[in-house]
Amino acid sequence: MSEFIRLPAEELYRAELDALKKAETETPPRGWRLSPRSVLTYITGGQAGGTNITPKYIGHTRLVEIAIATLMTDRALLLLGEPGTAKTWLSEHLAAAVCGDSTLLVQGTTGTTEDMIKYGWNYAALIASGPSPDALVKTPLYRAMEEGRIARFEELTRCLPETQDALVSLLSEKCIAIPELSAELRAERGFSLIATANTRDRGVNEMSAALQRRFNIVRLPAPETPEIETEIVTLRVRQLKDSLELPGEPPDAAATAKTVTILRELREGRTLDGKETLRSSSFCSAAEAISLLTGAMAHAAGFGDGRVTDAHLAAGLTGTVVKDPETDGPLWQEYLENVVRKRAGWEGLYTELMKP
Repeated sequence: MSEFIRLPAEELYRAELDALKKAETETPPRGWRLSPRSVLTYITGGQAGGTNITPKYIGHTRLVEIAIATLMTDRALLLLGEPGTAKTWLSEHLAAAVCGDSTLLVQGTTGTTEDMIKYGWNYAALIASGPSPDALVKTPLYRAMEEGRIARFEELTRCLPETQDALVSLLSEKCIAIPELSAELRAERGFSLIATANTRDRGVNEMSAALQRRFNIVRLPAPETPEIETEIVTLRVRQLKDSLELPGEPPDAAATAKTVTILRELREGRTLDGKETLRSSSFCSAAEAISLLTGAMAHAAGFGDGRVTDAHLAAGLTGTVVKDPETDGPLWQEYLENVVRKRAGWEGLYTELMKP
């Protein structure tokens, strides 16, 4: 087992990637490790020789095909969607399968600056000897262009507009000008960019029309049905249990169903049977369900007999739903009284949730 808390996808799933490479029957595009068809198998699951390829993304296969096809062209890829729709997860696995390296990552924040995107300088070397290749600090995106790999840009719309604009000419010309050295870097074949953006961040730092035109936008929807969402949550919780080496048992079907049902109903603003309308909360995503169940599993392992019970679910549910006590608190209390308290078989969970 690894000594690290989290390995990049290409390390964690090395056996699967190697099996797909060995079983390859098609010629990968220049600069790619696998063919588009093998990348799709890696993402959506299947077989490679005698190796079972676990699904990394459960949802619309056509959207994954479009994302892979985009990376074969000269356009960048933007994965857009609500929180918890696996944008980051999909971008990481696409990069791992296409070029074998998912670590060339720029994290977008309000503090991200242009030199974090293009290049920076080692100021000690700059002062000592002036601008030189040795004083240049290469960013992940610079290295991706130089090596013909996939760069990832997380939460693009969290960046200020002037920072976003640094990508416009870069994505158009596939080139970074370095005037201090009277030089330029041109991207090697195989280079592309996968960016993610959260639809909840709309109105924070909107992308310009010029930048949007540089991307092919793929919108990732929330899981269509409770069954699909339950499958996603179950798979990821089991994977996290193994990677974190948590003792005890994974949550049973009943605990998973309760968690998915609660968060899905609050997200959609209605009960699953459609009989009751609720106030909705966009925080209640599949990602929150995964986090909640993983925490419940750790709670049960550390302070119980290893089995996730209603008490362990209740310990994390309120904190998961109530991010802002003033707005989310009343919503949660209404849901508890109008739905949880009246639902058959949920008496134990309601009792635990009402404890101080």
